Amino acid sequence: MLLALLLCLCSAGASAAPRIGVMTMQPGEIFWERFGHDAIVVDDPAKGEPISYNFGFFDPSEPDFIARFIRGRMRYQLVALPMRQDLQYYRDVGRGVSIQWLDMTPQQADALASALAINALPQNARYNYDYFTDNCATRVRDALDRALGGRLKDQLAARSRGNTYRSEAVRLASPAPLMWLGFDIGLGPFADVPLARWQEAFVPMRLADSLREATGSDGKPLVRAEARLLPHRLAPEPPETARPWWPWLLWGVALGIVLLAVGRRAPRVLAAIALPFWTVCSLLGLLMVFIWFGTAHRAGWANQNLLLFNPLCLALLPGGWRIVRGRAPGAWFGRWLGIVAGCAVAAWIMRWLPFPEQDNTHWIALLLPLHLALLAALRARPDAGA
Repeated sequence: MLLALLLCLCSAGASAAPRIGVMTMQPGEIFWERFGHDAIVVDDPAKGEPISYNFGFFDPSEPDFIARFIRGRMRYQLVALPMRQDLQYYRDVGRGVSIQWLDMTPQQADALASALAINALPQNARYNYDYFTDNCATRVRDALDRALGGRLKDQLAARSRGNTYRSEAVRLASPAPLMWLGFDIGLGPFADVPLARWQEAFVPMRLADSLREATGSDGKPLVRAEARLLPHRLAPEPPETARPWWPWLLWGVALGIVLLAVGRRAPRVLAAIALPFWTVCSLLGLLMVFIWFGTAHRAGWANQNLLLFNPLCLALLPGGWRIVRGRAPGAWFGRWLGIVAGCAVAAWIMRWLPFPEQDNTHWIALLLPLHLALLAALRARPDAGA
């Protein structure tokens, strides 16, 4: 009888389902670390130490890496590595890590562990990365949802906090000014559709929040236990903050008045000020055109900021340079000034027309007064051309 009992216990221990956890890493200081990270942990005592299934690996030494990055066709891969090894990097750089142990049935845990092991095989590990819709966090989310029979999506797809891809990107990139400017200027209307909690889970910390509120197939909380593995020694995750447009308008109007005053007294100085402004607008506009027509970065397509950071400003550069040198700018200079200013007015009018809504009111408030001031100050001069 004792021998039979021991055999049963050994058999039960050998067939025990693994423990499943979701490891969430806080944002880092390098630009690709600003959004945080996560991984699925499979703790199967029968197979040794816990394994971290990490969807965030890429190889910058690949010969076509830069070209793929520019065109929005990056290739990421899933890597299975010991959990202690995965944690070492975050320990070294001071990024906090927590883990949520999930309450899954043995069948669900076994199915997820098996699916991850197959997914991590070299022939299956690579995937086409998308910054918002197919990244390391959405891969974790989708793997969990498949193991739960779609229950996670059912709970998250109909709920929203009103966040957008833009609001989340700008918030998390805010400690790096050039990064948040790039997101805010470069994202089109695709990034301004309110997200369901399901889509919002492209941010690892948002996914962790949603897991805390989710339930399993038995109606009990999906997260059984949560623990901090590493302390966070860097700046905390940026909080949500409102972005009113009126301070941008105040700056735009104030700068516009200054430009008008300078143009009235010293048009050559105003032209010298306008030249770098037009150059920046041109370069940013040309970049937006390339993103729209030359890449797979669909979040930047149909960007209405093209009407503000206008590539047509290129046509103003020769005339502006002539004014700096004390010469007439040419017959078409005034017309191009009117076209550029008219495009900026069109960006404002589009706010009331049935176009896809884009959150660029603050840029309109800042830049429309500048374009109008340059039109008024330079086109009205006798030497500014017809």
